[in-house]
Amino acid sequence: MAKSVTRRSTVFVCQDCGAAHPKWAGQCGECGAWNTLVETVSAARPRGHGGAVAAAAQVARLDQVTGESTQRVPTGLAELDRVLGGGVVPGAVILLGGDPGIGKSTLLLQALAALQGRLPTLYITGEESLSQVSLRARRLELPRLDLPAITETSTEQILEVLRRTTPAFVVVDSIQTLYSQGLDAAPGSVSQLRESAAQLVRYAKQAGCAIVLVGHVTKEGAIAGPRVLEHMVDTVLYFEHDPGSRFRIVRAVKNRFGAVNELGVFAMTDGGLREVSNPSALFLSRHELAVPGSVITVTRQGTRPLVVEVQALVDASQAGSPRRVALGMEGNRLAMLLAVLHRHAGVALADQDVFANVVGGMRIQETAADLPLLLAALSSLRGRPVPNDMVVFGEVGLAGEIRPVQGGEERLLEAAKHGFKRAVVPEANRPRRSVKLDMDVLAVARLEQAIAAV
Repeated sequence: MAKSVTRRSTVFVCQDCGAAHPKWAGQCGECGAWNTLVETVSAARPRGHGGAVAAAAQVARLDQVTGESTQRVPTGLAELDRVLGGGVVPGAVILLGGDPGIGKSTLLLQALAALQGRLPTLYITGEESLSQVSLRARRLELPRLDLPAITETSTEQILEVLRRTTPAFVVVDSIQTLYSQGLDAAPGSVSQLRESAAQLVRYAKQAGCAIVLVGHVTKEGAIAGPRVLEHMVDTVLYFEHDPGSRFRIVRAVKNRFGAVNELGVFAMTDGGLREVSNPSALFLSRHELAVPGSVITVTRQGTRPLVVEVQALVDASQAGSPRRVALGMEGNRLAMLLAVLHRHAGVALADQDVFANVVGGMRIQETAADLPLLLAALSSLRGRPVPNDMVVFGEVGLAGEIRPVQGGEERLLEAAKHGFKRAVVPEANRPRRSVKLDMDVLAVARLEQAIAAV
């Protein structure tokens, strides 16, 4: 009987989305990215020699499945626990991405030191030697230095160590350095990332071990590798910071065990990352005197309301095409809101450059900043400041109506806690009589009413 031979074929895999193509092309046909196809040799089993077939899974009805309560383990870092949804869930796989040097390894070492003694932990590094990790731990003056750690890049060897030591919390720094011995591709390639992550996820679910995978990011700010990597894990966290600032923001963009867009705020110091208990103070300039073009709003990040400052600068355009620049918010929405301001308030900015910014490097992804943005632009155009003891929030519709936003009462309570005395809110967000607020709240239904009130 002839011996079966494994067939090898050459495919071209996109480094952005992971799609496979039979021949090279300048552009990926799936995601549209240019110059991302890389030649990869794949091995395929002969047909008819697939080996034993695994037993089929049993079908069950959801009403007959008993729900198990998820027991979370606090990491000891309150801001990190907030982003994770209250702590680490056994068996969860977390992907943490961020720019080089932003503090990913520092944060995870501090979390390991806080967990040591309560959970068996393991730090796996593929980028640094153990002496470098030890030096960092001593520089950070961690409360505990007896942290188990290994240097390994082979996925199979890592899994063997995990089965032998059975830790409950593991950090892999980073996933781009791992490789599976069953593939011929280089570490960091799409196939290696997918296979290594799949093996670690499978072990985490079977053993109930929480694993944190550290991932590099591309120049566009996304985690390097195929998008399928983010679909395989339970939680995706992004480390963000404003260049030149010592503050760091950890944001959850996916979380199967908690709220999405939740964020934690840290400050980078000589002794590592320190938690910021009052992050609203970071994003407020609190000018001694009110200045034109500045409006205070309350944004909602996950379950946390944050008081931030929205600034706008309107200046006569020196070019034929006026500029529309937005930092910390969507640029297309800025152009749309300026058109609403012209149509329903009679304020024309067609010959003006408009620059919008959210102070402190915060990024607002909700519509509650619509009304404060328009009022800031109008304030800058007319040179008339908005009172600095006033907060404004609300969504602006294309018909000029002020639409309600989620969590209106929580936003007002956060503003009152920081000493604000007046607020302009949508009519539907008017606080109930049972809510005691030491501030005057003006509810508006139209854009014209908000402009007249301010």
